[in-house]
Amino acid sequence: MPQILAASRARRRLIPAAVVAFVCALVAACASPDPVAYAGLKSSSYLAPNPQDDTGRIPFRYNTGMNWRDYDQIIIDPVAIYRGADQQFGDMSEEDKRALADHMQRSFTAELSPRFRTVQTPAPHTLRLRLTLTGAATTTPVLGTLSRFDIAGGLYNGVQSVRGGEGTMTGSVIYAVEIYDAPSDRLLDAFIAKQYPNPYNIPSSFGSLAAARTGIDKGAAALAAQLR
Repeated sequence: MPQILAASRARRRLIPAAVVAFVCALVAACASPDPVAYAGLKSSSYLAPNPQDDTGRIPFRYNTGMNWRDYDQIIIDPVAIYRGADQQFGDMSEEDKRALADHMQRSFTAELSPRFRTVQTPAPHTLRLRLTLTGAATTTPVLGTLSRFDIAGGLYNGVQSVRGGEGTMTGSVIYAVEIYDAPSDRLLDAFIAKQYPNPYNIPSSFGSLAAARTGIDKGAAALAAQLR
């Protein structure tokens, strides 16, 4: 009889663990899509898988090893919204796409302005930055926040937080960066990036576009650090 009771208790302990494992696998499968080397970009023929990235945030890159200190001015083109067949916006509205593009323009300009003088005309020592919004996902209302606190979601998001990965039901943004020597229009650097907040950045889970905006801000700060 004691052996039967012990086996029964063991089975009861295994059921929650199995449920948690199943839910974790399910939410991982439902994560937003991974970026591709978008065929409609001017730099697409230069982009190659990035062996230096093991996070999935910058999976494709082209780099000439340029010394950015040779440049002190920058032209920032208006952010473009990608219209190719391989775009990754899902069913996002045009209004939301435009809102994210506008936020990207402001965020990247603000981050780069302390380092570069923003100009409109190509000249020596001037970069041209072209940003293209290629995809985005919105945060699932209410569930995006609640999934940080339920058992299965909390377990999955805890693991993702340690790995620097993407949280459950949280928005993200995908974009292309192309940097040119402005006078010659020579491509110096290009990459595809996917950005999203830390899974336990709770404020970014409120509002459908909050997480994508946070991702844009992280990307702008990262580019400013790269070009220092």
